[in-house]
Parts: sequence; C-alpha cells; structure tokens
Amino acid sequence: MPIPNLGATQTKFKMADKTPYVYRRWHNHSALKLIFWACIVAAFIILLIFRSPSPDFSSEKPPTATWGGLKWENRVQMSALTTSSRHLTVLVTGAAGFVGSHVSLALKKRGDGVVGLDNFNNYYDPSLKRARQKLLSKAGVFIIEGDINDAALLNKLFDIVQFTHVMHLAAQAGVRYAMKNPGSYVHSNIAGLVSIFEACKSANPQPAIVWASSSSVYGLNSKVPFSEKDPTDRPASLYAATKKAGEEIAHTYNHIYGLSITGLRFFTVYGPWGRPDMAYFFFTKDILKGKSINIFEGPDHRSVARDFTYIDDIAKGCVAALDTAGKSTGSGGKKKGPAQLRVFNLGNTSPVPVSKLVSILEKNLKVKAKKNVLPMPRNGDVVFTHANISYAQKELHYKPTTDLETGLKRFIHWYKDYYSGNRKKSS
Repeated sequence: MPIPNLGATQTKFKMADKTPYVYRRWHNHSALKLIFWACIVAAFIILLIFRSPSPDFSSEKPPTATWGGLKWENRVQMSALTTSSRHLTVLVTGAAGFVGSHVSLALKKRGDGVVGLDNFNNYYDPSLKRARQKLLSKAGVFIIEGDINDAALLNKLFDIVQFTHVMHLAAQAGVRYAMKNPGSYVHSNIAGLVSIFEACKSANPQPAIVWASSSSVYGLNSKVPFSEKDPTDRPASLYAATKKAGEEIAHTYNHIYGLSITGLRFFTVYGPWGRPDMAYFFFTKDILKGKSINIFEGPDHRSVARDFTYIDDIAKGCVAALDTAGKSTGSGGKKKGPAQLRVFNLGNTSPVPVSKLVSILEKNLKVKAKKNVLPMPRNGDVVFTHANISYAQKELHYKPTTDLETGLKRFIHWYKDYYSGNRKKSS
C-alpha cells in the first residue's frame, strides 16, 4: 500500500515576541473573558450531570486496555529513541487518528522519538485506526492503547520518558454528532485537555505543547478570511464551544504554570487515510455504490464552501509548530517566567464550493452522482470557511501546495486501494 509523502522541514524558525493571540488576550479584558468562558464550561458540566444522569460516552470509551510492566516500558522507551540529541521526543495523542498518524510518521521519518497514545474509540470504524496503527508500527512508532483522562497512565509515561514536546491531537471530532452525544465532547475536549495540561505542568522539565483547536471557533463570524485576531465568542456548535473553551484553558495554564502552548486551527482536512465521517469520504463511498448524496445550501440558495486543506500540508504545519515552540518555563508545577502562547490558522486559503468538490469526485471516479440539494439543517455547521494564513506563513513558513483536484486524486487512489482486494468493503 502506498504511504503518503509526509516530508517536513527540520529548519528552526525565529519566534515572534508578541503574537496576535497574546495581544488580544491582554488587551481585550482577558479577565472578564476567562470568567465568561469558565462559566460556560461549568454550565456544560452541570447541565450534563443534572439533566443526563447516565451520559452516553460509548463513542469514546476504549476497549478494555492494559498497560504497564517491564516489556511495555521497554517498547515505550524504544519508540521514544531519537537518531541524535538534536531531535525531538514527542508524545502524540490521537496517534491512530487521521492527522495524528500523518504527523507521527513525519516526525519518525526525520529521526524524532515518537510515542503514540490513542483509545481507538468507535466514533468511526476502528479497523481504519488499527490499519494506521500497523503502518506506524512498521515505521517504529508504538501506540499505547489508553485514554487521555487516565492520569496514572500519563504520569507513568512522563516518568519513563523525558518528552520535549506533546502533540495533542486526541479529541471528540465532528460538529453534528455533538447533538447526539454532548457528553463525549466535554469528556474528551475539555476534561481530556485539562488532563494533558495537568500532566505537562507537573513534569520536570515541562514539555512544550502543540494542540489541535479548530476553525470552528470562528462560528458565526461573517468577516472573511478568518484571522487569528478576529473575535471567537459566537460558536455555532457545541464542538466549537469546547474548542473555544480549550483556548481559554490553554491561556490559563500558560499564565499560571508557564507552559509553552501553541494552538492550531485546522480548516477541513482531507486526504488519504482520512475520516469516514467527512463529506469527501462518504460522498466517494456513496457515489461508487450508486447511492444519492445530499448537498446542502445556505440561506437564499448560497453555496456552502470550505477551505479544504490537504493532509500533507497540515502535517508540515504541525511539525513547524513543534520546531518553533519555545520552552516551557515552569518547574514542579511552578512558573519561573513568561512562556510562549500562540494560535495559528492552518488552511489552504482557497475556499471551494461543495458542489465543485462533487464535480471533481465525479470526474475522477467516472461516475455521475445522484444529488439531492437541500437547505442546510440547523446542526451547528456554518456556510463558509476561509483561512487567513499570513501569520502562519510568517512564523512557521507554512505554505500549502496542494490544490483540491490534486488532493482528491490522491485520496481516490488510496480509497480504491484500501477498500479493494482482501480489504473489508466499506459499508
């Protein structure tokens, strides 16, 4: 099976002294905003406790997993080995996920030590995650089966490996699913993030952290393209609200404990080894099976458009964020000085209507899609996304190079290869 090219630069870039993210935090009533978002988070938790006595966390509960023991520790330490002292040692959460697997492979290929952590939940077909796990295992990356909310596991990992960086990509994904299982978003995206920050602030030395926020935080903003300086106080979905809350929590841990934290707002990532719940993926499946697909349009028949960003470009942006991350300044849970706090848009800065996406799929699949054009439901989705990536270009030298047609050709090639022959047919 072809492995995507995930090469990434090792160049170290100069870090900015003051970022739009920090500027906005300290000059726009940061204390009031922190109190506001703390109340929002508390309200979510209270609502779930008192109105959902038995919340359904089934989508993100892992199978019974075991860890520990000398053999297990040896596997972890072997996976964490670097090819030289100048390379990074990175804990990647969500390593069996779409972005996590690509970033892990990119880091390992250039000589970094990589230890993965994933709970292999069944939000989508776990067999795809297991296939990614096998791919990474062949490259020398060990993925631990466990949960980010398992404090004992995290503490053990930091006891046996001195991680220089944490790439936190584990999360409950999906905008629409939040209407069915809101508890899973609080459990993974808020409690899980706090769990990672707690483990990192207690580590000695503290690692630098890069984590996945989301372009969804821009919510109901009408100004485009979306910039890191824009307000993000009108989330359109619970998923977006948990990611926004995560950014405020990140500010708190940076301010109190001196953790170096970089947030990445991804814009509609697609490509080989992608997520089956994404439109380009299930459109491909349904078109090949002769099933009809639903194409939504906004008010007044406005086209729904997305800033589709190819996975290799995202992986390079993630690696660049790790490379440019400043050191955390705390020790033993105590801050010794100010630490870096950043947030970047990682997009393609070329929004494409979903109707155009379907046309490209039809052309490359050589099958005419059966289309149902429907009004967009009120499920948390937004009509339009468009990334301003000038800040990432300046600080990370981030430069997306893959247009949608090229990226979809690569995805279709992978899709047909993966689901053909002895592979399980998509259902």
